[in-house]
Amino acid sequence: MNEIFDSKTTFGDLGLSSDLCKGIRDCGFEHPTHIQAQLIPEAVKGHDILGQSKTGTGKTAAFALPILERVQPDQPIAGLCLVPTRELAIQVTREFNELGAHTGLKMLAVYGGQKITVQAKKLEAKPNIIIGTPGRVMDMNNRGLLPYKGIKIAVLDEVDRMLDIGFREDIRKILGSMKQKHQTVFVSATISPEIQKLARQYMKSPLDLTATDAKQLTVAQVEQMFVAVEPWDKRRLARYVIKHEKPEVAIIFCRTKATVDRVAQDLKRNGIDVHTLHADMQQGQRNRVMQKMRDGKADVVVASDLAARGIDVDNITLVINYDIPEDPEIYVHRIGRTARRGRKGKAIAFVTPEQGELLDKVEQLTNVEVPETQFPDFKPGPEPEKVRKAREQSDAAITQQRETKSRSKVVAPDKESGSDTSKFPGGIVPVAAPKKRMGGRLRTRRS
Repeated sequence: MNEIFDSKTTFGDLGLSSDLCKGIRDCGFEHPTHIQAQLIPEAVKGHDILGQSKTGTGKTAAFALPILERVQPDQPIAGLCLVPTRELAIQVTREFNELGAHTGLKMLAVYGGQKITVQAKKLEAKPNIIIGTPGRVMDMNNRGLLPYKGIKIAVLDEVDRMLDIGFREDIRKILGSMKQKHQTVFVSATISPEIQKLARQYMKSPLDLTATDAKQLTVAQVEQMFVAVEPWDKRRLARYVIKHEKPEVAIIFCRTKATVDRVAQDLKRNGIDVHTLHADMQQGQRNRVMQKMRDGKADVVVASDLAARGIDVDNITLVINYDIPEDPEIYVHRIGRTARRGRKGKAIAFVTPEQGELLDKVEQLTNVEVPETQFPDFKPGPEPEKVRKAREQSDAAITQQRETKSRSKVVAPDKESGSDTSKFPGGIVPVAAPKKRMGGRLRTRRS
């Protein structure tokens, strides 16, 4: 069975109108993905739905097509789609417009960074479907510009990320303000207990649909691997990987804006065409980078997590986790930028010696072992003098602390010899823990 597509089903089998099917064909789609085949027919019937699917499996069309089917051209502000970021609002609106090109429906994206007066003017044209971020949608409603009373279907996309970045109360207020009968759909790559609680609170007998193996959240088309690397070698390694892998388009994820800038500057100094995406950029700048990616004019993009949420570009073949994230769900979303819609992609995580536990968290969440890889031609650099001195001072302090403790410690007789088997089932003590689990520390080629 194809992991992404349901090759036995066509979009015409899902209860969609001929106008919608024409738009789907114009977009080049022939068969629905599994989440689309499951979710669309039930959503068209008006059921409340809690849907889960891996990133890159067509979730946007899965909820966009039912909204486009259920909303009519003479119904203003009848469909609402909430997304976590401005970039995603723009991306989702573009997909709505493409799929609904023959329906006569009007779509509008509302998000922060645009003038309220400009968006208010566009709302006067009575769009049928609103796609927006929770904060701006609630702001427009508070101003009396975006009423909820006519909404017949509300969709929350990437619910997990909206909760992560602080939209919890906004979501509750928006859903709680819709007193009229309406349909609610949640779509997410991961379903947490909090999302399930929200569904029970704001949905009526929701259908629980999943096109995801509960034990595996990443698509098989993503070839995952990690490289054990010292912190001071990471920038050189990023340059090496880009030149070695020759990706069609690559995204390098960093935790902070400062790291984004440093990595991008280093790549640029070494002759690599690079663009950046981070939250401090003006919206117009970010939009231009997104368009360059879609047009194939951006080879490498260095991005922060928040700024990259709207990236939905099919030709991304490489994702580099320059900084492995603390939250393993962020890792899932990052690598979901590649291997979109059945294509293949590669995800490489840079893991420093102290970050083995973070890699363990990723493997536990995704139920996939991430293998180690090495680049034999890459030569690790020497430890910087400043780092060496700091390490030696730290080691000396730890040694002194241990000696002080050992002089004052009284060892219980039954613990003086032999292995403590109480922590292990059946009293069997493993000879050695796996590499990544030795106190969370990895060995690099230098160490």
